[in-house]
Amino acid sequence: MAKPDGYPVVDTNQTIFYSNNAIIEAPQKGDPFYGQDATYIINSPSYTNNEDGTIADNVTGLMWQQDPGEKMTWPEAVENLKKINKEGFLGYYDWRIPSMKELYSLVDFSGLTRRSSSTSIPYIDTDYFVFAYGDQAGEPRFIDSQILSSTIYDATTMADNTTVFGVNFADGRIKGYGIDKNFYCYYVRGNTAYGQNLFTDNGDETITDEATNLMWSKNDSGFYKAGTLEDGTLDWEEALDWVQEMNSQNFLGYSDWRLPNIKELHSIVDYTKSPKTTNSPAINELFTCTPTINAFNQDDFGYYWSSTTHDDTAASPTEYNAASYMVFGNAMGVMGNETVDAHGAGSQKSDPKVGNRENYPAPDIMAPQGDEQRVYNIVRLVRSTS
Repeated sequence: MAKPDGYPVVDTNQTIFYSNNAIIEAPQKGDPFYGQDATYIINSPSYTNNEDGTIADNVTGLMWQQDPGEKMTWPEAVENLKKINKEGFLGYYDWRIPSMKELYSLVDFSGLTRRSSSTSIPYIDTDYFVFAYGDQAGEPRFIDSQILSSTIYDATTMADNTTVFGVNFADGRIKGYGIDKNFYCYYVRGNTAYGQNLFTDNGDETITDEATNLMWSKNDSGFYKAGTLEDGTLDWEEALDWVQEMNSQNFLGYSDWRLPNIKELHSIVDYTKSPKTTNSPAINELFTCTPTINAFNQDDFGYYWSSTTHDDTAASPTEYNAASYMVFGNAMGVMGNETVDAHGAGSQKSDPKVGNRENYPAPDIMAPQGDEQRVYNIVRLVRSTS
């Protein structure tokens, strides 16, 4: 089993190029939509089936349980963990419930969500991992296939639920859930340093993460007044164009910036922070985040665009028209006519790539929790240091 150092961010495995609503040929520099996820393939997913019920991730150095078995609540998963470590499950005594960052390393954005399990593709490599849609496990919705992490939200969500974060490999999202919900759990072992950032402020408006070998802009597009508005918010195509513009100016001394893919962007989330608990965005204090007013006229922080298209027509009438974003502020929604933090700071969802600016931000009337849609989101640039 490989033992890589640091915190290598596994590629999303997205290899198809998209416009706002279609598959397209690979754009070239200067073209619209250049610089999206499929332009850059870094740390391609690589697994080894150990033929003993475990899967080795050759990029991260993590070893995974191949089959999560039956669904469990968070308390049940904790008790089961004690049992399997006492018994030496699959020959090992050091299993753990994965952190949100460990679990997210498995997400594969070659997945897609349609209107049934028979026409969808999971957001995990089923050549290696056992996966079941919700309807195959007796759930009312086929997308009810949430995977448990050990990352507890420091605040509450929805009806003041104690909240744990999970990834949904059925629909490609991170949300916070009540801990009494039933989850699948892939236990993990190895590389205990995975997910730990090593940030250095370079003193030149850039921040380097020595763990991931990624350099970030300290400030976001709101600071630089990108586009035409003071808050620097952009739709998805505008975000990609702004990156090209910054590269043409040798921004901060570099011309190889990119719009981060969703897994790179997730790597800088700090799950110990949130507007409710620390009065700050869910990110290290070295970074600046543009304050904003959300759809419910509350002080908040931005949603940040990634370069990753999220192909989900179960929640949208149009294919290819949404891109993933990370929530560094509140993940707002409407439940029973009440405005709530529906999913927690550190959620990952998706917005339409384009829309009339005067119509956003607004609640999504198609989403069960009335999730806030912004469409015009903020950008933070990234580049590789190796």
